[in-house]
Amino acid sequence: MTILFLWVCSVAIAQSHQPSENFNHGWKFILGDDSLARYAKYDDSKWRQLTLPHDWSIEGTFDEKATSTTNEGALPTGIGWYRKIFTLPAASEGKNTYIDFDGVYKNSEVWINGHYLGKRPNGYISFRYDLTPYANFGKANVIAVKVDNSEQPNSRWYSGSGIYRNVWLVLAKPHHHVEQWGIQVTTPKITNDMAVVEVKTAIDTDSFEKRLYLKTTIIDGKGNRVASDISSLPDVGYSVGCTIVSQLKVSKPQLWSVDKPNLYKAISQIVENGKIINTYTTTFGIRSFNFDAAKGFFLNGKPLKIQGVCEHHDLGALGAAVNTAAIAHKLRILKEMGCNAIRTSHNPPAPEFLDLCDKMGFLVMDEAFDMWAKKKNKFDYYRDWKAWHKIDLEDQIKRDRNHPSVFMWSIGNEIREQFDTSGIRIAKELVAIVKSLDKTRPVTSALSENKPEKNNIYQSHALDVVGLNYHEEAYADFPKNYPGEKFIAAETMSALATRGHYDPVSDTTIKWPHNSKSKFTDGNADLTVSAYDNVAAYWGSTHETTWKIIKKHPYLSGMFVWTGFDYLGEPTPYPWPARSSYFGIIDLAGFPKDVYYMYQSEWTNKPVLHILPHWNWQAGKTVDVWAYYSQADEVELFLNGRSLGVKRKQGDNLHVAWKVKYEPGILKAVSRLNGKTILTTEVKTAGAAAQIQLVADRGQLKADGQDVAYITVRVLDARGNIVPDADNLINFEVSDAGTFAAADNGLQTSLESFKASHHKAFNGLCMAIVQSKGKAGSIIVKANAIGLKKQSIIIKTK
Repeated sequence: MTILFLWVCSVAIAQSHQPSENFNHGWKFILGDDSLARYAKYDDSKWRQLTLPHDWSIEGTFDEKATSTTNEGALPTGIGWYRKIFTLPAASEGKNTYIDFDGVYKNSEVWINGHYLGKRPNGYISFRYDLTPYANFGKANVIAVKVDNSEQPNSRWYSGSGIYRNVWLVLAKPHHHVEQWGIQVTTPKITNDMAVVEVKTAIDTDSFEKRLYLKTTIIDGKGNRVASDISSLPDVGYSVGCTIVSQLKVSKPQLWSVDKPNLYKAISQIVENGKIINTYTTTFGIRSFNFDAAKGFFLNGKPLKIQGVCEHHDLGALGAAVNTAAIAHKLRILKEMGCNAIRTSHNPPAPEFLDLCDKMGFLVMDEAFDMWAKKKNKFDYYRDWKAWHKIDLEDQIKRDRNHPSVFMWSIGNEIREQFDTSGIRIAKELVAIVKSLDKTRPVTSALSENKPEKNNIYQSHALDVVGLNYHEEAYADFPKNYPGEKFIAAETMSALATRGHYDPVSDTTIKWPHNSKSKFTDGNADLTVSAYDNVAAYWGSTHETTWKIIKKHPYLSGMFVWTGFDYLGEPTPYPWPARSSYFGIIDLAGFPKDVYYMYQSEWTNKPVLHILPHWNWQAGKTVDVWAYYSQADEVELFLNGRSLGVKRKQGDNLHVAWKVKYEPGILKAVSRLNGKTILTTEVKTAGAAAQIQLVADRGQLKADGQDVAYITVRVLDARGNIVPDADNLINFEVSDAGTFAAADNGLQTSLESFKASHHKAFNGLCMAIVQSKGKAGSIIVKANAIGLKKQSIIIKTK
């Protein structure tokens, strides 16, 4: 095995990156500003006790007059304080002590034992403070955190408020540890027979005459050791930062891909006089990819169309508070649809999100900023740009660069500097920052100005890939307008829909709102949007329109749909009481809208047959019936056993349709391939609501106090059919082994509290979220509603 060592040493004061202790438990919280709370001896006995992560905004009441506005979900913001009393073991005295915050929204300030540690304005970035000079060992310490989200508006979507991501306590032996985010793993050479894995390790060491070594071992997904190396650290007599570069060879590498997300681990151990004193684990994947101006995107040498969605960070009814199980739930729904890529609009995501994308096989466009020096909101990041953008971007790249899921960086979304020459200067600066820390991935920016001569960020010629937002009419001519450039549709569609609602006309495309200049006064009185794929914002398109263009041309590498899920805030096209978006392929509660099945029919190889709408209408009404299908060449529609004709997709159409005169009964569709039946599906006329059905996404949870189950509540008639207009108020009871976390129904105008243990169904459905406690047992969930047969379900915890 050939080993290459490169020493890069410089005098430095380095921070460590050490295996961490979860620091989420035992916090106290109060909403309101009290400057005395920073002092160690402050009386917080009446404060609320809680476990992080925590988002106080989601606990509030929707309010038309909220300073955050409906663009941020019309929920309260303000100032909050967190405090925690903890004791460090006396035996740990002499170690360096750090606290790591994965994200605090926003303007956080931190004190320990009354000593001020600093401020971090950015609400999405991870950061660290050194507690060592002020920490007590063997006796109590007090951490105080002020979170100031009071200046509004400061976002264009729901941000949440508080310490909404995880917190970690780190203890490290001084001068013998890896710097924070100090390990970088790359794979500069990959063949079928061998992959070169390069591990750069930045170490803070004061070795004097001690014998110090760095041992690096690579473990495959089955736990087998597949490569290793031992390197001596330099023998110096003063504190230095040293970077060791080792190249290890892995035979017959198992490649990471969206279909087979194989992962490896690099185990880095610092050895002093034969004793292991620090161990670090870095998960990575072996994969190669490239964009080609003529042929699109390639992963591991094979062409791959990027079938992506944009996602904001909120978890619907759970708000912004990070929950790994809830993120996994969202990703599973997207994976089932055929989604293979996600853009983190418009900010760095939680680390747990990237961990899951690594494991589940999603490509990620990791985005940094929604604005640069020019504002989009009165109190947004532009105010912190000059002092913080370099630090924030560097920290993002260093934190996320080992994730195999991250395949490109985005330095901004629809940045206003597109329209003046400062865009040239800033784009060059930001790309240079990224490249100084990671040369293995392309850099893009999501550009809303599609004409190259008018776009100053493009004119910087610093971008590796041109990211265009909307303007699908220009995509086919991309090679002519951008000769030699590589393409990604960074944001597309902005189609609108309310799950389960159908307006009479489905074959005419409607733009809501019509433009940016006049007030939107059209629409439905109940603030719904039809779930036929025929309504979009004026700047966007229907789902079928843009996807047909993207799929047609190889040089169009792929797209990111706006959005995968509905999200809190930005309720285009409607005003209050609308408080969440209509853009999602999936509603806020996690229920697929009908267009989900169009994507599933196009983005997967599984047979699909889905018909819409429901079958409860006025007698004699003419109803547009659509069918999405795949792995078949025709669909025949039947009404109460009578054939209504066979339909085949014509041209590049992605669905078939019939106009049917309504009569109650059974609407049945049969898909066939070469005359052989592939799938059959039925929609039946439902009677009055009579019973409740509960279906959990998981039958067993971890008894860790964090794991959650999603329980679908269906309102059924006596024969077991979903009642498509049911809006019964559902009451929930949860036994002592679990807690009721939240509920939602996907209606964009519902002003019910997510946290209340009762919620109305919407169009026959409701979602309850139940959380485990820290003990094994059985969670019994009961649901009841006036006039309906009660139902219960049991979820095990262990």
